[in-house]
Amino acid sequence: MTDRAARPVRVLLADDQPLLRTGFRMVLGAEEDLDIVAEAGDGVEAVDLSRRLLPDVVLMDIRMPRMDGVTATRAIVDARLPVRVLILTTFDLDEYVVGALRAGASGFLAKDVPAEDLVTAIRTVAAGEAVVAPRILKRLLDRFADVLPDPAAAPPRSLGVLTEREREVLVQVARGLSNAEIAAALSVSETTIKTHVGHVLTKLGLRDRVQAVVLAYETGLVRPGA
Repeated sequence: MTDRAARPVRVLLADDQPLLRTGFRMVLGAEEDLDIVAEAGDGVEAVDLSRRLLPDVVLMDIRMPRMDGVTATRAIVDARLPVRVLILTTFDLDEYVVGALRAGASGFLAKDVPAEDLVTAIRTVAAGEAVVAPRILKRLLDRFADVLPDPAAAPPRSLGVLTEREREVLVQVARGLSNAEIAAALSVSETTIKTHVGHVLTKLGLRDRVQAVVLAYETGLVRPGA
């Protein structure tokens, strides 16, 4: 933790369009706490550079030659590298979101995301959290709303390991609130909420907040628009 905080976040850019990589480099290069360590023009190169350089975050395009971003993400995650992947694409289609999240991506943003939001997302992912653009998450959840369980039904057995307060925190996480916002809503400290979130992830065997959000909707704990 101390080492990560003391040095810049090391970023690998993976996109088959040189012009876009140049744009990303200009935006991210202006931030003192971000360091572009390499660039990859296809998925195979992205995986190879990830293995050799171990960047903190790979900014990964979806559609690339030789190996697409979803496959490259899966290869990085399966190799158990200490590398997190943030998917960035013009194709904010549901099947890509699902594929990327299932492959183990820690974030999913559209390429038209404002520069400041991109920078924040990279920092968030590097810190071990996860991000999904609100409009993408909304489209994904709206599409599957009809097949989600009824929240009025008995809670799934998997959620039975949570305390009442942990379930309450999970609901707020699923609604997209940050730790600070949840703390304000529940009138407790942000540190307390961070502890609760950690317990939720550990008890349910989840990797990060994105998986927690998906589980909350899949189990019917919350529903789109609720």
